[in-house]
Amino acid sequence: MAIYTSKLNQFITKVGQGVKPNMFTVDIAFPDSVGAGGTGSGAVSSGAGSEKELSDLLCKSAALPASQLGVIEVPFRGRTVKIAGDRTFDTWSPTFINDKDFKVRAIFEQWMEAINGHAGNTADLLSPEASGAASYARHLFVHQLEKSSTPDNSNILRTYKLWYAFPTNVSQIDLAYDSNDQIEEFTVEFQYSYWTTEAISSPRAGLSTRQINADV
Repeated sequence: MAIYTSKLNQFITKVGQGVKPNMFTVDIAFPDSVGAGGTGSGAVSSGAGSEKELSDLLCKSAALPASQLGVIEVPFRGRTVKIAGDRTFDTWSPTFINDKDFKVRAIFEQWMEAINGHAGNTADLLSPEASGAASYARHLFVHQLEKSSTPDNSNILRTYKLWYAFPTNVSQIDLAYDSNDQIEEFTVEFQYSYWTTEAISSPRAGLSTRQINADV
């Protein structure tokens, strides 16, 4: 019994409160011409900075990105020798609750419209760089949070930075007469070049994402 108790105490000490999948926040920086600053088709009317705040608030689910290495299989005398191959990066697909004004969905639709127009087959944004008036890519962040004893003062345990990201798909929203007691939601699929990560342990209150990630 003493050995069992010792191991249980060690487990409780190591796991602590655990890391909860519902404790997260996203930071999506939109191109300058999208949202409140947009002038193209589908431009959204809203206050400065409200697009990012609204997308963070209405992001129902997201994911910490996976890490994958390819494998080269080389046959040798009846055996298969495995050699490390190239790294690949999956798409990142957060899900958003649809607000009554369709603001969040319209922002992503406008972003994709600026990359390639529906009717004119034109591109208002041409550069894959993550800054500049003609750039369609942005750096995105996913923050894993830890609950604290003070409201709105959660700690960031780890931050994943998705470099040169841009949306490639805004999912359809199914409509049906028998869809009762539901709120519409949709998924946005992002492509990105690679991701990096860092462990951060500091209160979110009073410390913005821009301050934490000074290299944006």
